[in-house]
Amino acid sequence: MFDFTPGPEPVDPTPQVEAHLTAAFGEPTGRAGVTFVGADRIEVLRFGPDAGDVVRYATLGMSRAPMADPAAVLADPIAGPRAELVLSVRGGHDSVLRPLAVLGATPQVEGLVIAPGASLDLGGPLWDGAGFHAVLVAEPGGLLADLPLPEPADAVRFFPLLPMTPAEAAWKRAQGAEALQEKWLRAGTDLRDPNRRAVPLG
Repeated sequence: MFDFTPGPEPVDPTPQVEAHLTAAFGEPTGRAGVTFVGADRIEVLRFGPDAGDVVRYATLGMSRAPMADPAAVLADPIAGPRAELVLSVRGGHDSVLRPLAVLGATPQVEGLVIAPGASLDLGGPLWDGAGFHAVLVAEPGGLLADLPLPEPADAVRFFPLLPMTPAEAAWKRAQGAEALQEKWLRAGTDLRDPNRRAVPLG
């Protein structure tokens, strides 16, 4: 006889993720949603500006399903890495909402597992008039703690996105994420400055 006992129900942490973001940043000051063919709806929440005039944009819905290795024959609907993306920019640029939603849908649309150190290329400005066409995925935990989920689901991690100029993105491809972050650190680069120039790469 075959055993047709159903496995654990898929986990949708979206309400907990929104509560987690709100507890950290306060009530959202704006939100937008984008639906892509072959993917669930991705929302982007705006928080702030805070006392330092920093606005934070966070995806909501990316963690609805775990990211799966595109080479895997069968994706686990429960276990596996889950993430949301957070971008911090001084002054705010709401035209970033759609590009950020596109990045949030990438794991579903392209089967991409996003991890720290990865480059995500937008193929155009991060927001209208921006000098950044790519972002570096930074280590989570500094801005927002992980959100634990009931086992066997993995915790939701919140990846900060660091805007890169085309020159920085090319240099990162050649030298690696750690080397670029070291350049930023030594130069005292304000990565939340929407008008900053590329760090000296010589």
